[in-house]
Amino acid sequence: MSRKEDIKVLNFIAEAGTLKYVRRSGWWVLGIKDAETVAEHSFRCAVIGYVIACMEKVPPLKVLLMTLFNDIHEARLNDLHKMSQRYIKLKKAEDKAFSEQIASLPKNIKDELAGMHAENRKQNTKESLIARDADILECLIQAKEYHEHGFKNAFKFMKKAPRFLKTKSAKRLWHLTKTTNLNEWWEKLSEFKR
Repeated sequence: MSRKEDIKVLNFIAEAGTLKYVRRSGWWVLGIKDAETVAEHSFRCAVIGYVIACMEKVPPLKVLLMTLFNDIHEARLNDLHKMSQRYIKLKKAEDKAFSEQIASLPKNIKDELAGMHAENRKQNTKESLIARDADILECLIQAKEYHEHGFKNAFKFMKKAPRFLKTKSAKRLWHLTKTTNLNEWWEKLSEFKR
């Protein structure tokens, strides 16, 4: 690649880095001032996607790509909560932002990301269903964590979303999430041993 192409790639990487500063907006209505960022959400979403893919015996690479790049358009559009989404054609705006973000990338990268994005939008492959489940499950787990940290209204976020889960593995993980103390992992690690 030429220096000019390398700069375009670097610009794309730098733009993706802005997601470390974009806060997830749905939590504002609960008064959560320091909600997780889009980058933090995307990271755990990718971890969940990988795990569900393995549980469902699906090769995880596409799922990882879909989860990592699912919200990259938010570097340009910000994270828009459900109330704001009722006033704009969000999918159209997301697709336009994503297309512009990848437009100047080398053809092989652009083609792979465009194909992955289209497949994820159609939701007709096992990988795309798992990626969507990972996104939903990450939000549900985050809501449960906020609820356990004293934000009582976070419970409201856990009512509707579970019915959109498609895979058996995601549904099982959600059931466990509802019935498990999510602080248990660190509480056991911090127990004093002699």
